[in-house]
Amino acid sequence: MARFLFCSFALVLLYPSGIDMYLVGLPHIARDLGASEAQLHIAFSAYLAGMASSMVFAGKIADKAGRQPVAITGAVIFALASVLCSMAQNSTLFLTGRFIQGIGAGGCYVVAFAILRDTLSAQRRAKVLSMLNGITCIIPVLAPVIGYLIMLKFPWQSLFWTMAAMGLLVFILSTMVLKETHPGSHQYPGNTATIQPTEKLLNRFFISRLLITTLSVVVILTYVNVSPVLLMETMGFDRGEYSTVMALTALVSMAVSFSTPFALNIFNQRTLMLASQVLFFTAGILLATASSHAIMLAGITLICAGFSVGFGVAMSQALGPFSLRAGVASSALGIAQVCGSSLWIWLAAVIGLNALNMLIGILIGCSIVCILLIMAIQPAAHYEEAHQQPRS
Repeated sequence: MARFLFCSFALVLLYPSGIDMYLVGLPHIARDLGASEAQLHIAFSAYLAGMASSMVFAGKIADKAGRQPVAITGAVIFALASVLCSMAQNSTLFLTGRFIQGIGAGGCYVVAFAILRDTLSAQRRAKVLSMLNGITCIIPVLAPVIGYLIMLKFPWQSLFWTMAAMGLLVFILSTMVLKETHPGSHQYPGNTATIQPTEKLLNRFFISRLLITTLSVVVILTYVNVSPVLLMETMGFDRGEYSTVMALTALVSMAVSFSTPFALNIFNQRTLMLASQVLFFTAGILLATASSHAIMLAGITLICAGFSVGFGVAMSQALGPFSLRAGVASSALGIAQVCGSSLWIWLAAVIGLNALNMLIGILIGCSIVCILLIMAIQPAAHYEEAHQQPRS
């Protein structure tokens, strides 16, 4: 069991590492490639676009060919694209490399959740996904620091060679440590046709959890997107104070994520999911009525806590009904989360919402919709009992 957890964590961590590690080198990259920093910020969108495009296919391939081939292929693509970025002589080639990097990271991200669905029971999966969320929260804090330390001695290209080495490490783990977990290759030879029709994505429970996880990701990515404006322009913090606040909120996310497995021994999953949305709603009210910086910071803290306490549980429930089609389910969740976040940020910009109102709007809207969905649609117990085939 430990091998599956270790490999899944490694597969997931390529995604945030690819976003955060290179940011410290952005001014140097812009100078060497003859582009503005604003132009190279498109690299973030290119990376997410690559992730979304690979998710369309990765899940289905993982359900047909198995989890291991997708993990290996994704790691190789990520590593080679990182090398391409390091060798780029112009912004077009650099952005192309970032897009391909996203393709590799997206495949690894999808298959990691499918592996956890294959190998863990419902309760344990909820705990592990909460811990995984906590580990993921470390990356936005650690990756820029690691990048800064690397650039003290080496040029910006070394950041992408580091990412290439990470991709190579994941490739080695996927080849030598990871074992195939797809149930079709073990439990159900020749019987796929009799089981798969019951695992339909278009069922009310899966759609409800897809909406809950998507809206939760929209909340946290909206916060990350507007945080520089909110903290430095609206609240008047300098760069040092901004970095401190972001580090402290990441620590809050980590603490809550690592505490959630213990909370699941006391409270049921529905209670924690409702608590998550109540924290979002409270955060929205605090930000809307804040009369001081302290109240606004309290609201920001509640956003991080709310996401950490509920997201892993909701993801676990979303994957619960699927055994043979966990890859496709993971793809649908990933695509919805990436595209939903991009759509809201674009729509808010078109409407003309400022940073604070953009965040308040999604917090209150998300919490109301999600509370209604959680109250109205409960998981069907027979899904886990019928399809769960955990492996040791």
